[in-house]
Amino acid sequence: MKINIKKLAVAGMMTALGVILSTLYIPVGMSKCFPMQHLLNVLAGVFLGPYYALGFAFCTALIRNLLGTGSLLAFPGSMVGAFCCGMLYRYTKKLPAAVAGEVVGTGFLGGMLCYPVAKFLLGNGEAALFTYVMPFFISTLGGSLLAAVLLVILHRSGAFSYMNHLIENQ
Repeated sequence: MKINIKKLAVAGMMTALGVILSTLYIPVGMSKCFPMQHLLNVLAGVFLGPYYALGFAFCTALIRNLLGTGSLLAFPGSMVGAFCCGMLYRYTKKLPAAVAGEVVGTGFLGGMLCYPVAKFLLGNGEAALFTYVMPFFISTLGGSLLAAVLLVILHRSGAFSYMNHLIENQ
């Protein structure tokens, strides 16, 4: 895989935004929901592709954990959603598919992958396979819908293709 310096720089800036915006959360059940992270996941998946989106989500979760503002549950939730979003957009070039990738990837797959993290790494004996699916689904739905609105606005204004052109050309 060839490294695209522009995509790497944008992923770094998005990581910084993800860390800064992680102060905005909504408590839902046993987890904290970060709709801005999901908005950024969709943007990263669409503009940067699946691998840079995955790296961005990992770095954001890692920094948040190192700063004490995140939990280990951010790794499977955020990373799977960003990757699924990027893969679906890469193969379909459809914004609804990208949004659906984030919602299903984070809400369902990421939520289920939190079970072993919660049970074995966090020692939560009450965790079950679907414990985190509903809170993650609610969180990702809000952020993904915000991203969809933003992407439609960017598309209608012509800024979407301009931003894609800037990032892709090295």
